[in-house]
Amino acid sequence: MELRPCIDIHNGKVKQLVGGSVQDQGDLARENYVSKEDAAWYARCFAQKELKNGHVILLNKKDSPYYEETRRQAMEALRAYPGGLQVGGGITAENAKEYLDVGASHVIVTSYVFQHGTISFENLYRLVEAVGRKKLVLDLSCRRKDGRYYIVTDRWQKYTQVALSEDILTMLASFCDEFLIHGVDVEGRQSGIEEELIELLGRWHQIPITYAGGIRSFEDIDKIRRAGNGRIHITIGSALDLYGGNLSFEEAIRYTQK
Repeated sequence: MELRPCIDIHNGKVKQLVGGSVQDQGDLARENYVSKEDAAWYARCFAQKELKNGHVILLNKKDSPYYEETRRQAMEALRAYPGGLQVGGGITAENAKEYLDVGASHVIVTSYVFQHGTISFENLYRLVEAVGRKKLVLDLSCRRKDGRYYIVTDRWQKYTQVALSEDILTMLASFCDEFLIHGVDVEGRQSGIEEELIELLGRWHQIPITYAGGIRSFEDIDKIRRAGNGRIHITIGSALDLYGGNLSFEEAIRYTQK
């Protein structure tokens, strides 16, 4: 198990947001924390702690007036920690290499691959051709509906028709190096983890998975460790003191490494 850090950038600032609250119209969101530090500051912090495979996420659409500043912040973070961070948000086959060239270890993709409610294999093949399977992370962040976890896109605003299952994970694993999976309904709420989702992920272990969403205590970390036999990596956001929460960043590093 690894603690994998996050840098979420919205309206040009590093923030922690409530999952699924980002609205494209008006660039609104429910904020848990807005940092006074820029994205590069966090990247240097994570580099000093030798925490790799964290993710930088751009949370503005390309037509947003804030997009260029959000993108600039992301690029500066990648330059500050070359090879140490993954990047997602608006990634396509056409622009993916640009982020890798700046310093991203991987590109993270959801909406470009999941279009019109289903998987666009045409775009998926384009991505693999553009950057290679080993540089691609598929974001399968999901929300619960009718007893199943459905992948959601467009800053978690739209449901797809693709429900997570071991068969889906196995099929998609042939195209990418890792999965990033947020439990969107509990993301940013510090209300506990999606235990059924964790159990599903724990039964499957072909490529690395990073889980995020609702982690608020060392007990939650223990649940994930047990369910995933230590194979599921974690991201903690709003609960960390680094982002205004009560959970010690330093202790969380030690706890996941022990």
